[in-house]
Amino acid sequence: MKNPVKTLLSVTLGLSLLTGCTANTESEELGVINTQPTDDVAVTNPPETLDLVVSILPQEYFVRKIAGEKAEVTVLVQPGSEPETYEPLPQQLTAISQSQAYIALGVSLERGWLSKIESLNPDLVIINSGEGVPLIPMVEHHHHHDHDHDHDHGHSHGEDGLDPHIWLSPQLVKIQAQNIYQGLVELDPENQAEYQQNLDNFLAEIDQLDTEIRDNLSGIENRKFIVFHPAWGYFAQEYDLEQIPIEVGGVEPSAAQLGQLVNRAQAEDIRVIFAQYQFNSRTAETIAQEIGGEVVFIDPIAPNWSENLLKVSETFANTLK
Repeated sequence: MKNPVKTLLSVTLGLSLLTGCTANTESEELGVINTQPTDDVAVTNPPETLDLVVSILPQEYFVRKIAGEKAEVTVLVQPGSEPETYEPLPQQLTAISQSQAYIALGVSLERGWLSKIESLNPDLVIINSGEGVPLIPMVEHHHHHDHDHDHDHGHSHGEDGLDPHIWLSPQLVKIQAQNIYQGLVELDPENQAEYQQNLDNFLAEIDQLDTEIRDNLSGIENRKFIVFHPAWGYFAQEYDLEQIPIEVGGVEPSAAQLGQLVNRAQAEDIRVIFAQYQFNSRTAETIAQEIGGEVVFIDPIAPNWSENLLKVSETFANTLK
């Protein structure tokens, strides 16, 4: 595997990430979110604490698991931001450029951010946590219901046509965790042993999560689900589910495509339409009304990554029959 530190990200524009994080009052004035560990006991950062930047909240969870109390993490994408239109504020870029390292997902959205950040701070260390992660194509609107596992055979969308939601696969997160660990060790070799122990603990947590998710999903017979935004392609691939998206790349379906989705849902006895709070749920509600079903919200960018994926698997188990 290539060294993820200072790896140039050969990615293209066109795909979107998701949002996250609660800003404190002082940070809101700068347009920057400085997150703190969510444990009950407050943690005072020592002077040697690493000053790191990540794109989204799930990454903050990964970094905290491995770095422990030795990092202060700034989350770039703020709550309420539309993924397709998000751009860092000038004040954010200035503040972030003063950090030691930017831990990137290594997907297309970040290319524009990185060029701006690096122009302000050429010495900023870039840790590509997505190095070595196999990407899958995004799927376009579905027009047929005679194909099995469309998440494996979907058509490309956008400039690079690749799905950026790599944090929603536990197995792919293990790769990202290894890359984060390597980056932390290069930044702070004196604490390598602690980072290694934390990494081992996190990998064990991921294995346990994977086991619980598989147990939750083992009894599902109809493994197809309709979702407004196609964030769950990697999750679907990993757990033998089929994601049927309503919108792709910010483009909602035409009236004809909407009718086809309704017909497909009725033909395959799909009664739940999944949505997320970051997007308008009107179209999802329209489909649910037509099929006599309901809209259920699931969040791909909740702050507690492990707890959230387990909750999503429980939701699938309770709603997919």
